[in-house]
Amino acid sequence: MAKSKRNQQIRIPSNKEMHAAIDNRNEAYDGAFFYGVITTGVVCKPSCASRPARPKNIRFFLDLDSARQAGFRPCKRCRPENLGKELEKIVEIARYIESKADDHITLTELSKMANLSPSRFQKVFKSILGVSPKEYQDASRLDKYKSALKKGKTVTEAIYFAGYGSPSRVYGEAARNMGMTPAAYRAEAAGERIYFAYRNSFLGPLLMAATERGVCFAQFGDNLEQLKDQLKAEFPKAQFLESPGSKGPELDLWIKALDDHIGRNSPCPDLPLDIRGTSFQLKVWRFLLSVKEGDVLSYGELAKEIDKPSAFRAVASACGANKVGVLIPCHRVLRANGDIGGYRWGIERKRVLLEKELAGRST
Repeated sequence: MAKSKRNQQIRIPSNKEMHAAIDNRNEAYDGAFFYGVITTGVVCKPSCASRPARPKNIRFFLDLDSARQAGFRPCKRCRPENLGKELEKIVEIARYIESKADDHITLTELSKMANLSPSRFQKVFKSILGVSPKEYQDASRLDKYKSALKKGKTVTEAIYFAGYGSPSRVYGEAARNMGMTPAAYRAEAAGERIYFAYRNSFLGPLLMAATERGVCFAQFGDNLEQLKDQLKAEFPKAQFLESPGSKGPELDLWIKALDDHIGRNSPCPDLPLDIRGTSFQLKVWRFLLSVKEGDVLSYGELAKEIDKPSAFRAVASACGANKVGVLIPCHRVLRANGDIGGYRWGIERKRVLLEKELAGRST
């Protein structure tokens, strides 16, 4: 498959998946790839209604420019060049939604901006961004609310600034999307104590931190100072306390248990978690907690499991946003072709984790 430098980090469907998408004229894959037919010299979208070509005559591309450079011309039936225009328009509308996060925006209003029917707009928006326009606005409003809190507004001020309209709405939203309460998040947080423990683990320097509700941070890095800086960046106004055994015995036991699991094949500790994220991220992370040790799945398979089959890019982003390494096992997600893919804490760490889990399963 031809690759453009611009798309090297985008999840690539497997050949089998792409052939199936063409056979089924699956609109969900429009934009994920294009295919050229060497016998006709044209390049099409996966949903093209043209008569299917023989698999041996098909060539796959991640973008239209690559197909053109290879000598293919856009199909006059499915007009794949319009997809690029659709993508630009969806991005433009997404920015509009962000600017109007606190306003009431209807699907009809947005679809008119895109010159599409409401149903078609909903489908295109979700296929490109992985979430519906409503979910995107909810996330934008929540980001605006978080930003307002960080800038020093009171909880009540932030509620109305972000367009929630009433405290009950934002507290309901926060319960779904953040591990911490709004008041705790406000200064991240005045009165919020976060204990941390450091260990030179089997996979290198490891810092674990926890609130009274559970682990909120477990990350690998190069050294203690770098990891402490990352922790402070995540919770800039929290009070940080080192966790000696006499004051925070649970955390010291927790980080030792995690290191024993990584380096000595002991069971993975079942620890309480206090994590924050969007509703979509939490959905991904909750499912990952159900993936058994030694099992792997692709980003596309994970997207299907959470009933978001076209949101594989958003799934990959959610894995990358995981702040509690190993405890939420995002390392068990691979590319569709079986390649190891990326990992927030380095591909080599991901490889070691997978090899140890597979070895432990075979013994």
